[in-house]
Amino acid sequence: MDLDLALPDAARARRAELARALGESRALLFAGAAPPRNYAGAPYPFRASSHFLYFVGLPFERAVLSIEGDDHALYLEPPAPDDALWHGPAPSLDAIEAAVGCPVRPLAELAGAGAATLAAIDPATRARQEAALGRPVDPPSRGDEALADAVIALRLVHDEAAIAGLREAAEATVAAHLAGMAATRPGRREHHVRAAMEAAILERAMSTAYGSIVTVHGEVLHNHAHHHVLGAGDLLLADVGAESRGGWAGDVTRTWPVSGAFSPTQRAFYEVVLDAQARAIAAVRPGARYRDVHLAASHALAEGLVALGVLRGDPEELVADGVHALLFPHGVGHLLGLDVHDMEDLGDRAGYAPGRARSTQFGLSYLRLDRDLVPGMAVTIEPGLYQVDAILRDPHLARVAGDRLDRAALARFSDVRGIRIEDDVLVTDAGSEVLTAALPKAAADVEACVSA
Repeated sequence: MDLDLALPDAARARRAELARALGESRALLFAGAAPPRNYAGAPYPFRASSHFLYFVGLPFERAVLSIEGDDHALYLEPPAPDDALWHGPAPSLDAIEAAVGCPVRPLAELAGAGAATLAAIDPATRARQEAALGRPVDPPSRGDEALADAVIALRLVHDEAAIAGLREAAEATVAAHLAGMAATRPGRREHHVRAAMEAAILERAMSTAYGSIVTVHGEVLHNHAHHHVLGAGDLLLADVGAESRGGWAGDVTRTWPVSGAFSPTQRAFYEVVLDAQARAIAAVRPGARYRDVHLAASHALAEGLVALGVLRGDPEELVADGVHALLFPHGVGHLLGLDVHDMEDLGDRAGYAPGRARSTQFGLSYLRLDRDLVPGMAVTIEPGLYQVDAILRDPHLARVAGDRLDRAALARFSDVRGIRIEDDVLVTDAGSEVLTAALPKAAADVEACVSA
């Protein structure tokens, strides 16, 4: 472990803020452990819980952070006798204490009765939580809920150290996409482009923030197949993001023509998505409701599709009725931080402000965030257009659209399976800053990057 990555001042400040929010209550945050791939000695790569990482700054496996007023302590397992043989020498406790900024104690001394915690996603860590606390963690206790609310309030607004991590991830993410565009050629396969993109991230001693999506089947929103051959008339959709060395996520999507030139129909749809993204980004400012940012993108898409003859009617009515969602079926984005979908392990408690709930309307129901934006929040803005047969053939959705969807006009755009354009956006006092603005997205600029 590289202790030089630690930011003890930032970690101490975050722990102090959490302690103030909790009052006299005690909290335990568990780092988790790498699950075995097929046997105990061959685990998946370890990635610490983001809640633990936020308040500690370094990924100690099986560790537990205790916060109770001014008493903060990190509980660690001692190294096994043969760890030095397999993993090299471990840092001393003094070095760890200096890096983390709080006392380090043996894990065996941890007493968890009466403490609050945040339930882990993986069953093994959850079992360790329940053993330490002597109670179930699902459903959460009242103390667990209070801890969740306190953590959400802190993690929603990024401090300077967090913003620096997001910038680091954004820089690597931009480099990855430029490498992907340069590696694109008809006849290659998706995995060739994926390899070039992830190599740019690995060169920076980083990893990917999520499973890379690099596909000519952009209509499959979370497509993790990479075996298709790139055809000259295809669009390649790449949703790839870097994770900084401190665990901060980048999340960017670009869609580009494999041949280096958009067809007229591809460019027409691309321009509609690009305009929707620009209008959504312009709506990001302090005090704006993120749901309204989504609706700004939705109205732009509906207007563009009406202009192209694909949809008929008043754009406001089309959006109100959800007709546009047949081609834009997801939310415009989500929170971004240590998780690529930040804090979604806490569900809509994190993404939705108190008193707000998800819509039941198709499309809008997938909106992951409905909070008022404040300076320091980071979000993605990622509108798209997709031709998904399962949606377009759905009889209920077809009834909603009626004759307002011109299927003959849509058929003229058959060379567009899916287009998404996504950037990482930081809310600032003056409005917003696109952290990934260095990556081209104007149609001509994208063509030039691929052709070069």
